[in-house]
Amino acid sequence: MRILVDADACPVKDEIYKVAWRHEVAVTIVSNSPFRVPQHPLVERVVVSDGFDAADDWIAERADAGTVVVTSDILLADRCLKADATVLSPTGKPFTPASIGTAVATRAIMVDLRAGGDQLGGPAAFAKVDRSRFLQALDTALVQLKRRKY
Repeated sequence: MRILVDADACPVKDEIYKVAWRHEVAVTIVSNSPFRVPQHPLVERVVVSDGFDAADDWIAERADAGTVVVTSDILLADRCLKADATVLSPTGKPFTPASIGTAVATRAIMVDLRAGGDQLGGPAAFAKVDRSRFLQALDTALVQLKRRKY
């Protein structure tokens, strides 16, 4: 069992450490640039090249049924779900095989609208309730994986 984090813009790294340490689960922080991570035997930092999707490729290649992936990247979530990983957004909303198709389609529509010059608002600001939801979702995901004996 392990947690892989698409870390460059992840707002819940501290929460991930907290839950991972409680469950004694390894965490790999994957980013394009180095930044500080706690000195802890369960935490590993991987810095990949700054190539397009380098962090996503690294994570997707290692995702499997015993992995929880934390990302807000819908296309990475789709790749990881295909590898049978559990995937959570930083807001605590799970990506599932049932929901990922709609998320990918919505993303494509938004890209087309932006390319056409439409001014669209970004996502809602990250809130306290998102942090709380994430903590609960990560804890639940790890408990479920433990029950499956990963």
